[in-house]
Amino acid sequence: MKKLILAAALSLSVSVPAFATPVTYVLDPNHTYPSFEVSHMGFSFFRGVFKNTTGKAVLDMAARTGSLDAKIDTASIDMGNEKLVKQLKTDEFFNAEKFPAMTFKSSKFNFAGDNVASIDGELTLLGITRPVTLNVDHFKCGPHPFNKKPMCGANATATIKRSEFGMKAYVPAVSDEVKITIQTEGYTE
Repeated sequence: MKKLILAAALSLSVSVPAFATPVTYVLDPNHTYPSFEVSHMGFSFFRGVFKNTTGKAVLDMAARTGSLDAKIDTASIDMGNEKLVKQLKTDEFFNAEKFPAMTFKSSKFNFAGDNVASIDGELTLLGITRPVTLNVDHFKCGPHPFNKKPMCGANATATIKRSEFGMKAYVPAVSDEVKITIQTEGYTE
């Protein structure tokens, strides 16, 4: 009788599917770099990066769902040129004093197989919120090679029109279209 109960218990444990749960990843501020590129009068491209980003992503790989909540410190902009950075912090551009952060929030991750292919969300810049889709061209999850904790990394891009967020200074000399690229890594707590 004991063998029959043990066999039944084992067969039940094998036949019950494992239920995956959503996993929360904290954006690693040392490996998350939102950057942008904008044409300067058609002659060259200005490129900049934001050094301070915080946020969390929640992934449920089994359900193919996810969410993202990221906050970018607008005063952390860097372009390698102090005069230009000072100008970009003014009310002509990022108005970092009045709007110290821009945010991206999403509750819709789109998958292609086991990979995140795009993220539909809302970007808030200068107090204006608009829909933006981040196209993910690289996505990888796995154990960190050193600490063995679960990590995910991604590279995502989007193109926006800055005038739609109220940033109209010098358009069209400085292009209205801005390419955004975000390299990020996230770790479990």
